Amino acid sequence: MLNKKNHLTILLSLVLFYATSIFAQEGNQDEAMKKWMDYMTPGEMHNMMAKSVGEWTYVSKYWMDPSAPPTVSEGRAVNEMLLGGRYLKSMNYGEAMGMPFEGMNILAYDKAMNEFFSFWIDNLGTGMTMARGKYDEKTKVCSMKGAMVDPMSGKDVEYRQTMKFIDNNNQLFEMFMISDGKEVKNMELTFTRK
Repeated sequence: MLNKKNHLTILLSLVLFYATSIFAQEGNQDEAMKKWMDYMTPGEMHNMMAKSVGEWTYVSKYWMDPSAPPTVSEGRAVNEMLLGGRYLKSMNYGEAMGMPFEGMNILAYDKAMNEFFSFWIDNLGTGMTMARGKYDEKTKVCSMKGAMVDPMSGKDVEYRQTMKFIDNNNQLFEMFMISDGKEVKNMELTFTRK
């Protein structure tokens, strides 16, 4: 019977075999192995993501109508790194529209594509949203675009989200719906480390 370490060794061997067999056709296995090893090793952006590990509280503002005052609520988030520091999992708990709210985000940074990917699911629906985008070192803002389904029409609605890393203890998340090329802010979450 195989133990966890043996399973990992076999899996890693299969991945490396697959990678080297693809690049072997090009005749340079050493270069292929070096590139694959670099791709699978967490880097600077993963270290930045790891700074979000821990417990956070947040204040949420949600605008159903941009001309009306927002609905304000509070919640908490618990963040942890997964799979050897490669992904950031964020579990969020609070209240939305008078109901208990629970949501999960997986944040990934793909070194080959130099892009962040965000995958979101929650108990207010049965679908998943995915966004992708870049991090701006000067502004400390990660800006991503994605699409989510509108349950009324069954069609995708475009959105943009930003995450500003103010400092090690404060973050600001904003979401903007996009319609006819125009953005309307519909959500803001202010995070504070607990």
